[in-house]
Amino acid sequence: MDTNQYLEMFIEESKEHLQSCNEHLLELENNPEDLGIVNEIFRSAHTLKGMSATMGYEDIADLTHKMENVLDAIRNAKIRVTTEIIDVVFQAVDDLEEMVLDIASGGTGKKDVHELVEVLNRIEAGGSAVVAASAETTATVVAEVETEQNGHSDLQFDEYDMTVIGQSFEQGYQAYEISVQLREDCLLKAARVFMVFEIFEKIGEVIKTAPTVEQLENEDFEEAFTVALLTKEEADVLKAKIMKVSEVENVVVRPITNETLLQGRVEKEENIVKKAAVEKADSTTNPKSATVSGDKQNRKNVTAQAGNKTIRVNIDRLDILMNLFEELVIDRGRLQSIASELHNAELTETVERMTRISGDLQTIILNMRMIPVETVFNRFPKMVRQLARDLDKKIALEIIGAETELDRTVIDEIGDPLVHLIRNALDHGIERPAERLAKGKPEEGTVTLRAYHSGNHVFIELEDDGAGVNRERVLAKAISNGIISAEMADTMTDKQVAELILASGFSTAEKISDVSGRGVGLDVVKNTIESLGGHISIDSKEGHGSLFQVQLPLTLSIISVMLVELEKEIYAIPLSSIIETAIIQTSDIMNAHNQKVIDFRGNIVPLVDLKEIFETEDGAYQADDYQSVVIVRKGDKLAGLVVDSFIGQQEIVLKSLGNYLQNVFAISGATILGNGQVALIVDCNALIK
Repeated sequence: MDTNQYLEMFIEESKEHLQSCNEHLLELENNPEDLGIVNEIFRSAHTLKGMSATMGYEDIADLTHKMENVLDAIRNAKIRVTTEIIDVVFQAVDDLEEMVLDIASGGTGKKDVHELVEVLNRIEAGGSAVVAASAETTATVVAEVETEQNGHSDLQFDEYDMTVIGQSFEQGYQAYEISVQLREDCLLKAARVFMVFEIFEKIGEVIKTAPTVEQLENEDFEEAFTVALLTKEEADVLKAKIMKVSEVENVVVRPITNETLLQGRVEKEENIVKKAAVEKADSTTNPKSATVSGDKQNRKNVTAQAGNKTIRVNIDRLDILMNLFEELVIDRGRLQSIASELHNAELTETVERMTRISGDLQTIILNMRMIPVETVFNRFPKMVRQLARDLDKKIALEIIGAETELDRTVIDEIGDPLVHLIRNALDHGIERPAERLAKGKPEEGTVTLRAYHSGNHVFIELEDDGAGVNRERVLAKAISNGIISAEMADTMTDKQVAELILASGFSTAEKISDVSGRGVGLDVVKNTIESLGGHISIDSKEGHGSLFQVQLPLTLSIISVMLVELEKEIYAIPLSSIIETAIIQTSDIMNAHNQKVIDFRGNIVPLVDLKEIFETEDGAYQADDYQSVVIVRKGDKLAGLVVDSFIGQQEIVLKSLGNYLQNVFAISGATILGNGQVALIVDCNALIK
């Protein structure tokens, strides 16, 4: 069997099963007596073993099999769950992740894990002696497997099948296990199977067969076969229709319910250990392996009609689609410009209709690229567990809003900054248990990671109930590093002091550790977030904890801007940074500390003349009585950008300036306008200090 066509599916599903193992192992550590959690881990491991054996990745299959043995010993009360055992199983999952990632990058998935295997063997043997299966036992297992393949026993459903069946129940479908017995003297068995399946296709969807579809087509079975069918027909109607096919001797229709699925899981797990010996000897006898190709088309059909209508789409295809749509947005702007010049009613109406339709299309495409932040958050519980042990602290991580969605481009970039923030909270924020008890706090600290939507932004917050920012220590460090002067320190608010830790190279760690204190401070986080068009702020109360808030745009590709004019050039200012636009009198402009400022709603706001920044022809203020100003914000800081005039709001496609123009001050990119002119996009964050 050519397995290359299934490689991408194998990699994605393997990652999902390994992530499930990680999550359930964390649960198991907190609830060591809960065998239901052990069963969940066992199921994920067993599915991964079957998949890897089918794909020919024996190293993954072997290591997973050893991990299964330990889990089975736990289920059978031969050994008890301990932190040390959890550590070893975590290590096995880590190695499996490395092997899967190696395959994803074009490798073979091989890794020397013999030392880990020896540890797993010792753990397994620690509960009771391992007795090799006798020839008689092996023969019995082979007979059981052959019986299943011949369709005389109940079908074996994997997690995918169970999910599809569960979703079909929600949509009003019924599930049946139908066993069809042909007459012993039936000559054209494949033809009778075809006639039976033709009935099935008219009234529902087949999601599982035993034997496989290929075996049925090749008449590689005795007189009986079994199928799982999703339909809205009643059982007696089904049986009557199938019995009309000539040479069908008997039909047994059994309903599949949630209870029978659960019972099937239990029975399957009881036979797993015995079957493992046979599976390793010949993976073709594995019922799961045997049905991979045969059921592929059936699964695709039922997903489209009876289950949740979802498909996996390669990210590269979505990127191509996005690039094409970006070109369409540029052409849409061009058409709008032409229509406004020609004043043709029919053209204007057509362009307006095209604008509405393309707007809907834009929403759909952007939503297709949205991914829940849980894809990033999922890695943190395991990381927090390990770091807490390294730091000798007790820490609970609470995750809220993991279903919040962000553009894939933002998701790809936000992981490392969040890792840095969490490590900082664990190292600098949460105190050791003895310190917390002395302060009247519970000895276990809490770190809360939450995400939520607000307008066109996503907010990610990291809050801890630790020591907070020590004002005196931070100020002393900032003064010694020359970040601020002693005079400035006396006038700074607690919030301003807290945000000093975002300065380059700032660290208050008293000793270098693996967690932090290497001179790479939170400025890395700040720079990354601002490069994404986002902003980070800090609120902290000494002795009570800190709150880091990260604000991010929903998407980076298509943004809304205010077009402004400087001399004869057009610039774009992102709407996400703008508070409002204003026309002010020149006489209202004041000077403070050699900086032109205005009074904006009781706040002293510095003015930034963009013509001076970008060195356009005239530069400096004109002698006009009025000035056009765009008030922009970066966190709690404001600035007024002085421009010649406002053109209007527009959606534009953000284009990179390329590597050669990577470090142009206060310019984050460019766009092509409807008239073909290039407009530079102003980076407001760079202009506000």
